[in-house]
Amino acid sequence: MLSDNNSCGSKLLLALPDDIFAVVTRSLKPKDVFNLSLCCRSLYVHAGSDKVWLTQCELLGVIPHKDLIEWRKGVNSYKALCRFLVYVQPLIGIWVHQNPELGNVVYVMPGFISLVGCRIIPQELGPLGIDEGPILWSPVFEILGNVDGSSAFIFHGRERGNNYMYPGSIKGIDRNCNVLLLEVEPRQQKDGGKLVHSKSFAGNPNPVDKEFSRKICPSDRGLSMSQRIQGSKPSVPFSRLAFVDRKKLLEVVTSQIRVKVSQSGDGLCFPCLETEDFNKLSERHVRLMQLYDNGLSADPTQSDLGEIRKLFDNSQLHRDAYRSQGSKKKSLVGYFRDSFKSIIGKSSLEHTKHSSSGGSNKHAQFQDFLRSGDTIGLTLHASTARLSSYRAWPNMHESRFALYKLAEQEPLTGQEHAGLWAGTFGWPPGKPSADKPGKALFFLLLSYVESQGERHLIGTKILEGTHYVLHPNGSAMFVVNINEPSDESFPWACDGDSDVLDLKEVFSGEGIANGYGFRYPGSKPGSLFVFEDGMLVFTWKESRAALTLQRVNLQDLLKKGERVPPLPPIANFAYLTKSYSNVYAGFSNALHPTSSPRGFFKEEGVEETSGVIATRKSVSGIRIGRI
Repeated sequence: MLSDNNSCGSKLLLALPDDIFAVVTRSLKPKDVFNLSLCCRSLYVHAGSDKVWLTQCELLGVIPHKDLIEWRKGVNSYKALCRFLVYVQPLIGIWVHQNPELGNVVYVMPGFISLVGCRIIPQELGPLGIDEGPILWSPVFEILGNVDGSSAFIFHGRERGNNYMYPGSIKGIDRNCNVLLLEVEPRQQKDGGKLVHSKSFAGNPNPVDKEFSRKICPSDRGLSMSQRIQGSKPSVPFSRLAFVDRKKLLEVVTSQIRVKVSQSGDGLCFPCLETEDFNKLSERHVRLMQLYDNGLSADPTQSDLGEIRKLFDNSQLHRDAYRSQGSKKKSLVGYFRDSFKSIIGKSSLEHTKHSSSGGSNKHAQFQDFLRSGDTIGLTLHASTARLSSYRAWPNMHESRFALYKLAEQEPLTGQEHAGLWAGTFGWPPGKPSADKPGKALFFLLLSYVESQGERHLIGTKILEGTHYVLHPNGSAMFVVNINEPSDESFPWACDGDSDVLDLKEVFSGEGIANGYGFRYPGSKPGSLFVFEDGMLVFTWKESRAALTLQRVNLQDLLKKGERVPPLPPIANFAYLTKSYSNVYAGFSNALHPTSSPRGFFKEEGVEETSGVIATRKSVSGIRIGRI
């Protein structure tokens, strides 16, 4: 309850002009400013001014000041805008998945009163080079900000030659989230049959204030917002369902809720560097919010759930029939296995039953999942999980519809080369020409690690622009020891423009090489050359192959890029099928024809063409470049 001015001792703060008060609150976090406004009625008004909350928006650093001015036109206040930015900020960054092996990179960046998840398409270096692009990308999802600062989730996909959006809700965004899950969630209906949908805080009488002050009981942390509002018991988690049920459920729900996107809603997702037409962006944002609100009524109703249950019952019958047929064709090994199990004894059998009934690996029943709500809908859940990693690449679950966030290090003193880099194989670097065809564009995430008292710089491949994959997704293209400077000379005296190279420092290390099959590559000695202009070149000592890299700003590249159609809805989020080829080739070929694999390494049987070393090797019907 708000007190009067005398009891809270706020006279000194109230006497400050708005500009000075905004400067004073710069040292406070948004939730602290909100708590300050609860001290008394006058401070509530004083701390709620646009000048104060504009300062808070600037301190977040999500978008520049000039964009904040434009975004403000689409919301009620800077306080509402700050609420939206605070809520979605943890999603900004690079998200990946193991499949396809060429790379599955989704960069989440600010749009216009929104966040946009953009998939980078594996591609060749364009005719204008890395800096000028254009880079190919496709939309994966958007999180739209409403006028009150609440959030709306839209998923993108393409079916039968048309682009669709699939409206859903946000189950939650953890402050330190590293796993992004696409799920289906049971929901309750309000009186009158209206669905409980959370555009983060639907149904909250004062959603903006609650965002900065909400305190959730530990027992409620597993509940979605709609469940907290209704006070319902926890439902069966989507992750407990069997993979086939989860996949089928996502397919059924997306087919029920899809909304065809008009030309106005299928335009720019964010301002371009060349023409920042905020009027068109504003019109698109309004149109998408209208489509979102209309799309919410398309969720399956209780009667639809009955049809879905029948569908899954029929699927279960087919699976049971398949299993019974399979049991009739059981091999001799299967009979020996059953005989061995019978010898183990009753105690082991009881222990097995106890473990399967109480263990977390047991799949939940689909019918139990549907009973926990009156309807179902699509949700996005950004959670925090304990993930192990190897050389900066997270170990991923193979059967979850999820994206995994890469931990990006800031380029600070002592780790100047940390961050995202892009480049190509071959020397000299530069733009492709008629006599030198396009080169596959590689994206690497450089990070520093401590190992046995030594400091190493690792270049992790997250995307390669070949047609058939050369190296596993997440491979370390090179590892160099920062504690081991080298006096090795650079193999070339100048670059393609005959400019003299100004070498800064050299480090010894190892680069990726042929190993025990595709999955387990080996390594060969090499050196990392650092130049004064910021360019990095890793060369393999034996073959003199060169990987040339330059630091890139992915957000700027996307603003100069070209949008291409997305994949079908479920595959557009997480492509779980193991693939060694470019599943986006149909899109990328429209602008830059994708190259065949190139090894760029001199070995026995390797052919050198146009100054670039190339080789091909057939492995299980898949052509893979060989080191």
